[in-house]
Amino acid sequence: MTNHDEAAAVRPSTLAWVSGHLEAGERIVGTEALHGGITAEMRRLTIGRRDGGTRDLVLRTFGDPYFVERAEDSLNREAGALAQLTGTGVPAPGLVAVDQAAAHCEYPSLLMTHLPGRTVLDDEGLETRVPLLARQLVAIHALRPAVRPPGYVALTTAETVVVPKGADAAAWAAAIDVIRRPVPPCEGRFLHRDFHPGNVLFDVLPSQSAGARITGVVDWAATSWGPADLDVAHCSTNLALLHGPAWGLRFAEAYEEAGGMLAEAASERLYWQVRDGLAFSEEVQSVAQPWREAGRTELTTRAVEERLDAYVTALMDALG
Repeated sequence: MTNHDEAAAVRPSTLAWVSGHLEAGERIVGTEALHGGITAEMRRLTIGRRDGGTRDLVLRTFGDPYFVERAEDSLNREAGALAQLTGTGVPAPGLVAVDQAAAHCEYPSLLMTHLPGRTVLDDEGLETRVPLLARQLVAIHALRPAVRPPGYVALTTAETVVVPKGADAAAWAAAIDVIRRPVPPCEGRFLHRDFHPGNVLFDVLPSQSAGARITGVVDWAATSWGPADLDVAHCSTNLALLHGPAWGLRFAEAYEEAGGMLAEAASERLYWQVRDGLAFSEEVQSVAQPWREAGRTELTTRAVEERLDAYVTALMDALG
């Protein structure tokens, strides 16, 4: 359902910019805030068509000063990815327009098509969804774009890790030592770089998960070139925090079962998982908030910290 009162939340020059990219006879008839975004505001725009019907677009806007400074790079990555994903079979939004430097809008913005489906973060049906996630990620990594996206950016260092209160101090100290090691050699792949259940849309309710189907992969603002292990590790960490450490360890297996290729040595695969897990130590609160908004109210910041500690400990046990 659209909410006309929220139209004021989209600034006038941005509305004018969006209107300039609509088809003849179309107009914006409503907006609705979409939940789950951390770095940008997401809104669904209902577009009235000349024939009396409607269609939906999605507007991404960077308004927070911290993220505005980084918006041009993010929107360049996303616009480039969406343009190259067209026709590939990967279900991604279509690019409509981008104003990465806020030349026309109040804030840096990107306009894209709206995809059907919804995120599913519940425990129920997870055994069905994990193989689907793995197969989708294998398909993304198989892409060979005409123009490579920028190289990946590491999200943490040994000096920036925040050890949770009450965590296994020995395991965390050993984990921090792991990411002090040189980065393992790797073959580059096309990476989503923020692939996890919160950025994947399904067409069924959890109670109907046996027939689950992915309808979309969204949020391509961190698209990068780098090792497949990095994307797998990121999804693994999210699964561990959402559903428990065992699922974080399971995802790498599911990825390989789906035909994906990871680093040959187990120590190298675990290096990337440890690095990604430690990166979450710096942003547990911001990660947990959209999950609670989506209905996982039990995932308090403290609960997520405890799961992160258990996951890091499990990774270090696997490393021996």
